[in-house]
Amino acid sequence: MVIPGDAFFQSQFSEPQSDAETTTRILVVDDDASLRRTLPQILAGPGRSFDLACNVGEALSRLNDQSYDLVVLDYRLPDGTGLMVLDWLAEHQRDEAAVMISGEDAIDAVIGALRRGADDFVRKPYHVAQLQRAVQNALHKTVLERANRAMSERLRASERLHRFLIEHSPDLIFTLDARGHFSFVNPRIEELLGFQRNHLLDTPFADLVIEEDAARVAGLLDVQQQRPDASFTLELRLRRAHPMGEPYVSVVLQGIPMIGRGDGTEGGHAGLYGIARDISDQKRAEEIISFQTYHDQLTRLPNRGLFRDRLDLALTQARRLSRPLAVLFVDIDRFKLVNDTYGHSEGDALIRGVAARLSGALRRSDTLARVGGDEFTILLPNVRGAEDAETIAHKILAALEAPFTLSHGDFRATVSIGIAMYPSDGETCESLLQHADIAMCQVKRSGKNGFRFFAPELNTSHQGRLAIENDLRVALEREQFELHFQPQVSLSRRRVVGVEALLRWNHPENGLISPSTFVPLAEELGMIGDISHWVLEHSCAQLAQWRRRGHLDIKMSLNLAAKDFERGDIVTSVTDCIARHELPPGQVTLEITEHMMMQDTPGVTDKVRRLREAGVGIAIDDFGTGYSALAYLQKLPISTLKIDRSFVKDLGGLMTNPIISAIIGIARGFDLELVAEGVEHPQQAAMLRALGCDVMQGYYFARPVRADDAEALFSMPPRAVTN
Repeated sequence: MVIPGDAFFQSQFSEPQSDAETTTRILVVDDDASLRRTLPQILAGPGRSFDLACNVGEALSRLNDQSYDLVVLDYRLPDGTGLMVLDWLAEHQRDEAAVMISGEDAIDAVIGALRRGADDFVRKPYHVAQLQRAVQNALHKTVLERANRAMSERLRASERLHRFLIEHSPDLIFTLDARGHFSFVNPRIEELLGFQRNHLLDTPFADLVIEEDAARVAGLLDVQQQRPDASFTLELRLRRAHPMGEPYVSVVLQGIPMIGRGDGTEGGHAGLYGIARDISDQKRAEEIISFQTYHDQLTRLPNRGLFRDRLDLALTQARRLSRPLAVLFVDIDRFKLVNDTYGHSEGDALIRGVAARLSGALRRSDTLARVGGDEFTILLPNVRGAEDAETIAHKILAALEAPFTLSHGDFRATVSIGIAMYPSDGETCESLLQHADIAMCQVKRSGKNGFRFFAPELNTSHQGRLAIENDLRVALEREQFELHFQPQVSLSRRRVVGVEALLRWNHPENGLISPSTFVPLAEELGMIGDISHWVLEHSCAQLAQWRRRGHLDIKMSLNLAAKDFERGDIVTSVTDCIARHELPPGQVTLEITEHMMMQDTPGVTDKVRRLREAGVGIAIDDFGTGYSALAYLQKLPISTLKIDRSFVKDLGGLMTNPIISAIIGIARGFDLELVAEGVEHPQQAAMLRALGCDVMQGYYFARPVRADDAEALFSMPPRAVTN
């Protein structure tokens, strides 16, 4: 602000455009190269120039060569701390202003910097405006101090300047007499607190301090009476005249004693010169940072860290009072479906809705926290036993019965709840959370939308599952997988015409493990794609080896998981593998489930069609166990139907199965190849042949065997065919 016509003020304080001698020089000290580049851009202003230093040694070297108006320095530096630079400035009686930047949370860092003369202390992370304001205030303070030194040379002009700065300062500036009453206060009081400055004269400063801080201020004023040379700096809260919104303002008060004639004695306490800087924005920012540290931003609920703190405290009280408590682990069922179908914004809306209903089902003393994407934990500290926890679980399930209204329509959300009780299910925070999580997972596997208490046998099962999971993660790289091949026999040609590749896991301790045990786990872990790629590669490699040995008409069937068809590259993966091994595409058949066929996913239909166009065979495995809609056989270019073993099992003697007759009729009508699975007795083979099915596989012909044993069957008719 410049008073028109005030030539002296303009000559002293307006920033010159071209005079290098009055350039505001700023030294930036930071070991982060990116910050050294960006800080001059952030703090740039007319007449400002910047020098850079990356450590304490370089900073002191530059300070030794020239003076600066301001030093902006980081607290942590490679060869020391910013406090060393402040100490050097004090020892050499330098007058550079200083703004300290630090990620330190400890109050000792702030106190150490302010005691060494830092003008401001900015915590990381900070808003750009906050740092700009701190730098501006520090430079402004430097201007004030230099103006004070100029007073002795230009008394009348400096007095006018001083009056202007005091009257227009962004800080609250005042003086107190020896009794602690106001003798002067600048107009900032009216804007900051709403009091008329004239009404405050001769009133106690303590009347402005809120009750909680009054004792500290009174103690400092008493110290001033006993030690009139003692300055001080402290944070306190001053009350507003008309408390609209915030009832008080947080300030940093710097008290400077005034020495003169006090109580008739020379050099006694004459009063106090005070500067109070409004730090309300800084305190609010600190509160926001603190809240964000311990709360979930989406739901505003406590996060994992705050929940564990409260659980630890509740456990301490429970041990002292010998009473139980409960921990609930809550997971939203089918949440991924909402995210994948409607987008993450709808998923966030559902999370907030579920959080609100969970909160409504709990008591005031309970704690609800969000600890993951769709996971919540609940602390029930005041329970008489498991029956109280069960009551809360029922209330939660009831609260979620009504559908949630999303932008795309209603969605009925359910949850799976695991419950662990203290002390029977664990005595530590970790054990209770782990056991509640295990119980929740069991609810998930049992059909979802319910609750279950932890039981010791669940932990045993869970540990076994974890062991298998850990072993499965390294099974591929340790080459523990192997393929077995079950022959497919043509009765009319009296020979093996194909094989089905069956995956086995040769576990070093548990022996051969069937796919029904580990494939669902692999799908859950996201490993099924790598395993399917291994099966495809080794099946094609084995078929190529057999062809090189003269078995040119043997076909290879192999199974792919439903998730394999969710991959965008499944078609090229299959065709590239077949081409790489120089196989006729028609000699390879991929088996897919009837359920996957019935999902009618456009992507799956397109991929099946492209595979068939490339010549690859597509077989419907376990045909007849699902819906078997003829419309899907017309829609999908299937080449083979496989009759499920459950229908073959009941064949024998004069007994026939009308479903098998229907499947054979369907295959003939659509001109599809037909394979019967699970043939174990000669009567079954004879009946299938009589019904018109020629190709079969099962224990009656051969069990799944390794590659060499399977090849031995290619050159001779299987025993069952010769009977």
